[in-house]
Amino acid sequence: MTMKTILWATLSANGNYARNDPAHPPKAEALADFSAHVQATGNFIVGRRTFESFQARSARAEQPGATSPAPAALPGSAVIVLVSSSLQIPGMPCAPSARAALALLRDRGHATALIAGGEQLHNAFLAEDLVDELVLNITPTLEDRGFKLVLPEGRRRDVQLMGSKALGGGVVQLRYALRGEPRAAQEE
Repeated sequence: MTMKTILWATLSANGNYARNDPAHPPKAEALADFSAHVQATGNFIVGRRTFESFQARSARAEQPGATSPAPAALPGSAVIVLVSSSLQIPGMPCAPSARAALALLRDRGHATALIAGGEQLHNAFLAEDLVDELVLNITPTLEDRGFKLVLPEGRRRDVQLMGSKALGGGVVQLRYALRGEPRAAQEE
């Protein structure tokens, strides 16, 4: 069975990963969109550090008077944490590689995988040509150098705009399909 993979990310207006910490919480509109994507796919793959950030934010959100939104864990959705092969998170299905994470979801009957957290995670899926669609939420923020989506040195990939929409709060979503086979950046 072929699995469709959707890479979901929130970027600042200058193209970096948008900060996601207590001082810079994600926009509620982006979180709502993430929840909608998880409900649609029934799963998401996340990196260990992002997973730990989700856990910390959820714990803070449960405290009285909390104002920072917590990402919806979405009961019933399959969460796969991509970790180094030596690390495990008790009670969580963990995978040592992008391909292993997809295999876990495929074995559980999922036809679509949502890749949703962390620069290293996203870039690992891109490096192995395992992404079919990009969902990029652009927030109205400029940030320093930050983290980026990147392909391995010397590679290039064309994308096709599938659509765009305003999510509210100044967040604009762009959806791209990855087209054709990856090629060397020098080929034009």
